[in-house]
Amino acid sequence: MRLYYAAASPFAAKVRMAASHCGFELDEVTVDTSAEPTDLLAANPLGKIPSLVTDDGCPVFDSSVICDLFDRMSGNQLVPQTLEAWRAVKTFEATVDGVIDALLLTVYEVRYRPEEKRYDGWVDKQTRKGERGLMVLDQRLDELTPELTTAHFALAGLLGWMNIRFPGKAAGEFPRLAAWLDDFCAAHPTMAGLVPHA
Repeated sequence: MRLYYAAASPFAAKVRMAASHCGFELDEVTVDTSAEPTDLLAANPLGKIPSLVTDDGCPVFDSSVICDLFDRMSGNQLVPQTLEAWRAVKTFEATVDGVIDALLLTVYEVRYRPEEKRYDGWVDKQTRKGERGLMVLDQRLDELTPELTTAHFALAGLLGWMNIRFPGKAAGEFPRLAAWLDDFCAAHPTMAGLVPHA
């Protein structure tokens, strides 16, 4: 299977950790999405990463769908199958993904918009959304089970990415989450190498 991704992407980190946990080998191709490379667009017409192409040539995207595919292919190694446990993992994962989406919009506002066209109200709204999500993740941290799931991988990807894009934010404002990442990396050194880092 071929995975198109960007090295610092929190969504790609989730996918790479999920694949590693399930024992799937990936042919990893780093891409620059702003260049709109032909092979990425063939895999995903939206030009977003991560995007996966299966061994039989089928494109699969986005990160949650790719992880769900890995879960099915592995006999459910990534998400528990009882209704309540499934709901808890998938809701936690969706909260993480929403935080990433919100904070990523604040990064893009600065990266792609000229300063005179930036809208602070928009950035503030997305920042508040991200911070509300982080508060929920902090409150629900104890819901994470000892068995690794997509929720663990999503959270590790988010926190590693935040350490790059928002240095000191996690440690300063959400110390429990920052400590969780340290513990996760110490307990799972193979996964630690897949967490985004500078």
